[in-house]
Amino acid sequence: MTLLTPAALDELKSALPGAWTQDATDMAPWLTEWRGRWTGQSPLLLQPRTTQEVARAIEICARHGIAVVTQGGGTGLVGGQIPHGEILLSTRKLRTVRDVTPLDDAMTVEAGVTLQEAQQLARENDRYFPLSLAAEGSATIGGVISTNAGGTAVLRYGVMRDLVLGIEAVMPDGQVFNGLKRLRKDNTGYDLKQLLIGAEGTLGVITAATLKLFPIMRSRATAIVGLDSHHDAVTLLARAKAETGGGVEAFELMKRLGMSLVLKNIPDTREPLESTPAWYVLIELASGEPGGADAAMERLLTSAFEEGLINDAAIAQNDAQKAAFWRLREEHSAGLKPEGGGWKHDVSVPVSRIADFIDEASAAVEKFHPGCRISVFGHVGDGNLHYDVIPGVGEDVQAFIGRWMEGSEVVHDVVARYNGSISAEHGLGRLKTDEARRYKAALEVSMMSAVRASLDPKRIMNPAVLF
Repeated sequence: MTLLTPAALDELKSALPGAWTQDATDMAPWLTEWRGRWTGQSPLLLQPRTTQEVARAIEICARHGIAVVTQGGGTGLVGGQIPHGEILLSTRKLRTVRDVTPLDDAMTVEAGVTLQEAQQLARENDRYFPLSLAAEGSATIGGVISTNAGGTAVLRYGVMRDLVLGIEAVMPDGQVFNGLKRLRKDNTGYDLKQLLIGAEGTLGVITAATLKLFPIMRSRATAIVGLDSHHDAVTLLARAKAETGGGVEAFELMKRLGMSLVLKNIPDTREPLESTPAWYVLIELASGEPGGADAAMERLLTSAFEEGLINDAAIAQNDAQKAAFWRLREEHSAGLKPEGGGWKHDVSVPVSRIADFIDEASAAVEKFHPGCRISVFGHVGDGNLHYDVIPGVGEDVQAFIGRWMEGSEVVHDVVARYNGSISAEHGLGRLKTDEARRYKAALEVSMMSAVRASLDPKRIMNPAVLF
């Protein structure tokens, strides 16, 4: 990696007047991952305000061979947004809403618009943008595209890759790829935007995107149910999809341990059910008909009780109760944090194998580290689980954390046996890039490397990430 030379620094300062800093105090918040796990360093923070400023900056860096790490909202969990000597380029000041076209069910926004703002913009135009995740107030559109984020509504609407119609990006040589189309059909060769989605900033800087919008559902029903077994959860999912004709928007699994730690460690939370079941599922149904979701939820829960799939249930009666239910799910990571940290895994397996995976992985982990505690939660509808292992009560936390790499290998080996993925929605970043080589075929790695070498031959774009 070429160091930032005085000549390159002067060029960058001139190209982006008022949009750079080298002040250590100003840069500090950008250099530490929000959980404190990753802390980096950078000689320069660039905050371009337009696509043209991004292009000028990247062209200068390419000409001098200087590496760049792009950062959106900084909410990533695998360290891909933290520079380690590279220039840091933030896209947060790319804030323009370029177009909203309800008749095309599409809107075009720049990369620094937050996910929450995009959702609100869609609502203001009587449309719905479905991607939703816990960090949506700070996660940016550029970031969620670069990591191909999933969230809670993947079951019905797909991951971010499925929600992007077009992309504008600055390529590693400084040229601007203008692919901001609103077309649903364009069969004229390679779909180049798909290369940039999920590329974690390695193939260019996403500066704007055209996003798919959907009709607003006229009714929505939310419930938390209790189950004796995670095997019943998979059966219940199939029943819910069949009962509602595809009306399931979210289907979130939570183990009792995780729920108990949320109730213990997160203020103003309360047990949602009269019982304390071994497993919980949060279900959200939507319908285009007024009252349709409520009726569907009643039918689903009645039949599930009759078949013995669930043993308790509570339906949200208002928006406040719905928010309280969702908070119990969204605060799972925060609820685990005070327990001393742990081995965190963001994995996916085929939906039909979720329960078997949990059984096999738990047996393997408990054999490897007796006395540990296992929290499982996540998006059963798309096979994505957050499988977290935390220290036993009273255990030496540092000694436990010291076994993280070995423990993760135990979990990921089981994932591989189920033909799953060791990164379902957070990307590889610095955390998992090397580990991914263990599980990916040599041909797959070489194909990815060839694409990257073609577009970024100097490897200046986020050089420590991916292949």
